Amino acid sequence: MKNNWSAFPWVCFAMCVGVMGTALISPLYPLYQETWQLRTSEISLIYVLYMLGALCGLLFMGRLSDTLGFRAVMLVGLLLGWGGTLLTMLAWDLTSLNIGRFAVGLSSSLIVTSATVGLMQISKGDNSQWVSMMTSFLLAFGFGLGPLTGGVIGQWLPHPLIVAYIPTLLLCVLAVYALLRIELKPHASAVTSALGWRSFIPRLTWTARRDTWPFILTCACPFFAFGVFGLYASMAPLFLEKMLPWHGPVVSGTAIGVILLASAATQLLCARLPVRWCGLFGLLAVVLSNALLIMNFTAGSSLMFMIGVAATALGHGLCLLSGISMVNRIASPAQRSGLISTYLVCGYVGSIAPLFAVGWIADHYGLPTAITLFGGTVIALASPLALCFFLHSRMRGG
Repeated sequence: MKNNWSAFPWVCFAMCVGVMGTALISPLYPLYQETWQLRTSEISLIYVLYMLGALCGLLFMGRLSDTLGFRAVMLVGLLLGWGGTLLTMLAWDLTSLNIGRFAVGLSSSLIVTSATVGLMQISKGDNSQWVSMMTSFLLAFGFGLGPLTGGVIGQWLPHPLIVAYIPTLLLCVLAVYALLRIELKPHASAVTSALGWRSFIPRLTWTARRDTWPFILTCACPFFAFGVFGLYASMAPLFLEKMLPWHGPVVSGTAIGVILLASAATQLLCARLPVRWCGLFGLLAVVLSNALLIMNFTAGSSLMFMIGVAATALGHGLCLLSGISMVNRIASPAQRSGLISTYLVCGYVGSIAPLFAVGWIADHYGLPTAITLFGGTVIALASPLALCFFLHSRMRGG
């Protein structure tokens, strides 16, 4: 580890480990619900508080990579995530669990923004498109490992609410050690401004006026991708029993993990697809997945569910690939971390408010009604935005 070439794989590894623990808890929700007698709204609250932690990290700490350097911020994020995961593992009630999840969310935003900036800095030459693809792939791959691990452990190993978190804790230690060992060239470790209290003032970076509408369309991609995935991540264990003959943490964990791992594979396979086609197909796939989810509450078809999961994975992958590609196309080096934070804030907002509403509606009117309202709103909004994304000249590279 003596040059920037060796830094790249270890930053990738640390990024994967940093986000692995975020969705690990998803297949374990029914176990928490049974142990603590939780309502549907309380299950959604666990996920929402994680997202609030991530949102706070972006709002208050999204520009720290510009002041401390990406490696320092990644280390802080990994250590915070380790502590949050440990508290989640030792949680004795809903409050302690939510505090741990909030810390994990805060750490995930620090890791994602700093690693994205770091990969751009340590890559050689003009490889922004390739780095964009790698960043998006690593996010989906790391997130996907979490629910698969949680599902397998939750199904077959004893004390799953404790044992499930041990792999993340161990890998996080290795990631911290690796980041401390790598050496960076001066341009990759330099900072652009001094750290002060103003560094923590919430201030989202925005684009030049000519890029306002294309950036809004770009931010629609994570808004819908995060929102639809968040529905699966928080509610899948609750609605799968109405659609599939199989049950248990491994079923929901596999469904969630498949979405993310298939999303990662989609991004690899479609890396050379023009951005405007990625955005169009991604948003339309999100529309299709929601339509199938609504219909399947009545049909109860395993095949329809699998097609819906495939559409969700395709939409998630293409939306994230087109979104991060457009951010890197629009952003100047000085504003990249700020625009990435703004972009991710839009994604987290797409999860927080709708899922909180879904939980409340499910408590009062039933889960099918909540899912139908959520899916119908996504269909109505995402369909015209998909066409706008495809037709805008900036998405062609202009």
